[in-house]
Amino acid sequence: MTVQEHTPREPNNVSRRAFIKAVIASGAAVSASAYLFRGSTLIGQGSLPGAVERLMTLNVNGQMRRVDVMKQETLAMTLRYKLGLTGTKLGCDRSECGACTVLIDDVPHYSCSILTHTVRDRKIQTIEGLESANGTLHPVQQAVVDEQGFQCAFCMSGFMMATVGFLKANPNPTRAELAHGISGNLCRCGDYDKILRAMMRGAEYMRST
Repeated sequence: MTVQEHTPREPNNVSRRAFIKAVIASGAAVSASAYLFRGSTLIGQGSLPGAVERLMTLNVNGQMRRVDVMKQETLAMTLRYKLGLTGTKLGCDRSECGACTVLIDDVPHYSCSILTHTVRDRKIQTIEGLESANGTLHPVQQAVVDEQGFQCAFCMSGFMMATVGFLKANPNPTRAELAHGISGNLCRCGDYDKILRAMMRGAEYMRST
């Protein structure tokens, strides 16, 4: 049986704990210096190329809403998760189903395919903005209630916003014209006959008011 001799190693002057603390401290110092000198740099140079202001004001349903928006954020995400307007639905999230349709300057758009920072100077209307301040339903909303125009109703808000936008351009459409005008919206229940009947009733209500 042999006894192995161990050569004692010299103690390390820098412990692992001390090393980690030094790294953290140096990182914090760099971050702090970048923050401190950022103001003077940007004052002289303005925004960097491609930079997008995150804190912006949006005109939504007639109200000016201040919101923090990432540069890659879609309007649908902002409306639902930043402003709490969950009437705008996310279906396919790739501009195919129309469930996320909102009006931008009175024109229907898929909000899932529009970056929020591109509409900061435009007027946005969601399904929540159709009802009047005194609680009176919009004619299209009332028509849906009267005709029971949807089955599961997940696609309902998108259809109504598309219809309202279409009726602004063509207030007295035929059934075929209205069907073509809102054909960018899909109903997974396939209840198109009831939907069109309700939307046509909504057009009647709008003309009468």
